[in-house]
Amino acid sequence: MPKKGKGGKNKRRGKNESTEFKRELTFKEDGQEYAQVLRMLGNGRLEAYCFDGVKRLCHIRGQMKRRVWIGMDDIVLVGLRDYQDSKADIILKYTPDEVRNLKSLGELPENLKVAENQEEDPNDHIQFARMTNVEEEDSDYSDEERKSDIDIENI
Repeated sequence: MPKKGKGGKNKRRGKNESTEFKRELTFKEDGQEYAQVLRMLGNGRLEAYCFDGVKRLCHIRGQMKRRVWIGMDDIVLVGLRDYQDSKADIILKYTPDEVRNLKSLGELPENLKVAENQEEDPNDHIQFARMTNVEEEDSDYSDEERKSDIDIENI
């Protein structure tokens, strides 16, 4: 007899957790620091630039793995280690709204870039230019002379 509660369509249906609620803004305490993610290293690790001027190897804690997706340039709160200054643990990821609030309160540096739009299209930076024919640019003919050179009857 099969056991109940393993999975299936109805089990997956309830998985959508919405994070639309506003949470209370968390400030840093002793032994914590704000940081910006520089690059993802894999295996739950990343390199982050802490705002005290030190680059640290950070570890994403187990409660955040597979629940909170951290990407490059995200602002996070890290817990510093007493015994290893070059390593830290990620405690919290801030949303763009929370980052703007922290910046306005003076917790974060003023020169920090805040992402205005989270859902940015990666192809926005591509610009298409009109291609021109090299032969047309090099020739000394005007547009009227080109039209007269083309004989429609020969086509």
